[in-house]
Amino acid sequence: MRKIILICSTFVLITGSVVAAERPMAPNGIVCFPDYLSWKVIAPSYRMDKNQIRIITGNEIAVAALRAGKKPLPDGSVLAKIAWKATKHPFFPAATVPGMFAQVEFMVKDAKKYKSTGGWGFARFVGNTLKPYGKDATFVKECFGCHIPVASNDYLFTKIVKAP
Repeated sequence: MRKIILICSTFVLITGSVVAAERPMAPNGIVCFPDYLSWKVIAPSYRMDKNQIRIITGNEIAVAALRAGKKPLPDGSVLAKIAWKATKHPFFPAATVPGMFAQVEFMVKDAKKYKSTGGWGFARFVGNTLKPYGKDATFVKECFGCHIPVASNDYLFTKIVKAP
C-alpha cells in the first residue's frame, strides 16, 4: 500500500510540475491563474486612455472579503483584471463591446511576501499568447506606483458592484 501511495504521490508531483510549467509565469514568479474567467465578477470598468473594456474578477477568498466589507483583503485573495479593446457593435453602433483580447493582470495578496508593495504581488500577461509583461521583477514598481493613490482602500481601485 505504501508503494502505491508513493507512486501516486510522485505522479502528482511530476504532473503538477508539468502543468505549472505550461502556465505563463511573470518575472516575479506569479503564474497566470488558468481559471480566472470562471471567478465571480467584482465590477466592470472602462479605461479611456487605453480604449479598453475590463472586467475585474476575484477568487472566492477575495469576493467573500469584499462582500463583507473586509479591508485589507486577507492573504490568498486574488483579483484578475481582464481587458479587451473596445469596439462598436457591428449591428448596433451605439453599443461598445469587447473586441480583441488585450491582457489579464493579477493582484495576489500575501502581506509578508509582498510587504514592499502594500501586501500585493502583481503580474500581467499580454495578448492571446499571454506573454509575461516586464523584463525582470522590477516591473512591479510600475504597477504599484499606479495603486499608491488608493492605499487607503488596500491599494484597490475597484469596489464590488451592488445590484438589487
